[in-house]
Amino acid sequence: MSFITTQDGAEIFYKDWGQGPAVVFSHGWPLNSDAWDEQMLFLAQNGFRTVAHDRRGHGRSSQASTRNDMDGYADDLAELLTALDLESVTLVGHSTGGGEVARYIGRHGTGRVARAVLIGAVPPIMVRTADNPEGIPLEVFDGLRASLSADRAAFYRSFAVPFYGTNRPGSEVSQEVLDQFWRLSMQAGLKNAYECIKAFGQTDFTEDLRSFDVPTLILHGEDDQIVPVDDTGKKAERLIRDVRAIYYPGAPHGLTVTHRDRVNADLLEFLREGVPATTGGRGDTPLAARA
Repeated sequence: MSFITTQDGAEIFYKDWGQGPAVVFSHGWPLNSDAWDEQMLFLAQNGFRTVAHDRRGHGRSSQASTRNDMDGYADDLAELLTALDLESVTLVGHSTGGGEVARYIGRHGTGRVARAVLIGAVPPIMVRTADNPEGIPLEVFDGLRASLSADRAAFYRSFAVPFYGTNRPGSEVSQEVLDQFWRLSMQAGLKNAYECIKAFGQTDFTEDLRSFDVPTLILHGEDDQIVPVDDTGKKAERLIRDVRAIYYPGAPHGLTVTHRDRVNADLLEFLREGVPATTGGRGDTPLAARA
């Protein structure tokens, strides 16, 4: 297996498939890089190099006791890009991973980044504050922490239901998908998963989003019960300068699974827009000019 060791000694697992322009994926909570397998395989088959890592404390990465916060996650991503010497990458983040991408750009800039994609992402801020009165009450996140601490196995089983929208009429999500969610979630360290709730739920990414200076795609389900679109995706759209947003009617938080084919197609179209015409792409036209 492939690992890098960070400056503070954490071991970060990553997978690296395909050849071509690099696309780097950051996963949601409390999953790991396996959550991206369908997107990685599809893009690798369509001429892209796809890289995804397990966030510290999740999956096969070491269960570090410290830096389980957005600054730590962003710095780990920066070390991965440096270790693999990746340039002109597209960063793709789902949910918590979208926060990781935003904090990376806010903290490390876009010297290695050509494009960004936020899917069901937590920025700009989820928790209710004086500046964000529409946000989710802090008590909700306290409840997540309490349920996780009391019985994480039971909590993950119940959390998968709104994650994939199986509590909605007409859901076609299989039991096997729910089982896979539980299996991946149980690989996260309890302390790491617990501390990550504060990272995704209570971090303010407003200034990070304002620093975006690369073309950005937002994909978000309109029936996201975990990261409500009106409080996140639509606010992020107003903060990013060069952005295109696609909202999926009726789609849940786990749209990379439930709406896999459409997500894959939208990703591929966006990525090909950034490929020089000499390599078979259509060239890069600013999104604002195409709106």
